[in-house]
Amino acid sequence: MLKTTSRIAATLAGAAALAFAVPAMAQHHHSSNDTPNIVETAASVDDFSTLVAAVQAADLAGALSGEGPFTVFAPTNTAFNALPAGTVETLLQPANRDTLTSILTYHVVAGRVSANDLIGMIRAGNGHARITTLSGETLIARLNNGTVVLTDQADRQVLVTQTDINTANGVIHVLDRVLLPTG
Repeated sequence: MLKTTSRIAATLAGAAALAFAVPAMAQHHHSSNDTPNIVETAASVDDFSTLVAAVQAADLAGALSGEGPFTVFAPTNTAFNALPAGTVETLLQPANRDTLTSILTYHVVAGRVSANDLIGMIRAGNGHARITTLSGETLIARLNNGTVVLTDQADRQVLVTQTDINTANGVIHVLDRVLLPTG
C-alpha cells in the first residue's frame, strides 16, 4: 500500500510539473469531438465567473486547457462570496498571484476522478480517502448521507453539490465552499 501511495504521489507530482509547463497557446485546444475543455466549460457557466477570473489572474487557464486529464473541485460564485469581505479582490491582485495559484491548484487533482471513482476510493479507504492535489497538499474525502464531503487543510467541511460535469480534458465537481490550503 505504501509503495502504491508513493507511486501515486510521484505521478501526481509529475503531472503537476507537466500541467504548468503547458504553454498558454493551448488555451483554445479542443478535442477531436469539439467538446469544451475545463476552462471553456467553466467559462460557459455564469456561477463560475469568479473561479474563471481567478484562474485567469493566476495565469492557469493555459495549463487547465491542456491535455490533462484533470479533476477540478470548482467553488461557485456563492462560495467565493462567503469568504471574508475583500478576500477575492485581494487575491486577484498581481502581487498575490502565488497565494492565488496555491489556492486554485488545491482544487485540482491530476487524472479524471468521477464521483463513482471517488466513492470507490472512500469505501476502499474504510470511510475516507486522502487526495493529493496539484498544490501538493491533501484533501480528505468522506461520505455523509450519500454526499461527498471534503475536509481541507484548515479542517473545514466542504460539500460536493454537483458531480461529473465531463469536459474534453477532465471532470468538474461543484463545491459549496472554497477549499483552503495551509500554506
